Amino acid sequence: MPKSLRAVSASQQDYLKAIYALAERGGWATTTELADHLGVRAPSVTAMVQKLAEAGYVSYSPRQGARLLKRGRVAAIQVIRRHRLLETFLVEVLGMDWSEVHDEAEVLEHHLSERMVQAIDRVLGHPAEDPHGRPIPDADSLFARRELTPLGDLAVGESGFVRELRIEAPERLQRWKELGLVPGAAVTVTKRQEMEDVMHLLIGERPVVTGSEGVEGVYVETN
Repeated sequence: MPKSLRAVSASQQDYLKAIYALAERGGWATTTELADHLGVRAPSVTAMVQKLAEAGYVSYSPRQGARLLKRGRVAAIQVIRRHRLLETFLVEVLGMDWSEVHDEAEVLEHHLSERMVQAIDRVLGHPAEDPHGRPIPDADSLFARRELTPLGDLAVGESGFVRELRIEAPERLQRWKELGLVPGAAVTVTKRQEMEDVMHLLIGERPVVTGSEGVEGVYVETN
């Protein structure tokens, strides 16, 4: 296990990963946001982030919440690396459906030795992205940065290619898969009905009508 993770419990790893997800640009994750994200009570969040702050992983403010320090950021990215490699392994090697691998990876990510992580990476050919298009950090916690746009923000006539799906809910992923709204898919906004919150899309050559909530979590690279 990387030195950055050896002293971090599974629960602490989950908190660091959650803080990273909620404040990816280096901002703060509030206690309320963390409680909602992790499905725990606010007092439990406060106790844990205070413990992480004492260990030097986060900066904590009762008003602002928690922000990752360098040590915590490295640990969080290494957990994310494990998770995304596991999702890729479960899909490409074990043949599991991409909409169902998140929960399995959540369990397994805390129990792999670094030797096993390296072996999985090697067997997969050192993939740059997981099945949902999200970048996989390398062993040095480095990964490609890219400027993506939420699909729901595109104006009429704008188009792009789906690059990332940032929702883990199996039912949502399965629906997107059925529609062809998957990494690499070409998508164009053909019409918007703002009052009704309805978008008309062309996914490949398939017309689709959806509300903005139906594409929340889909990020595209615009043309």
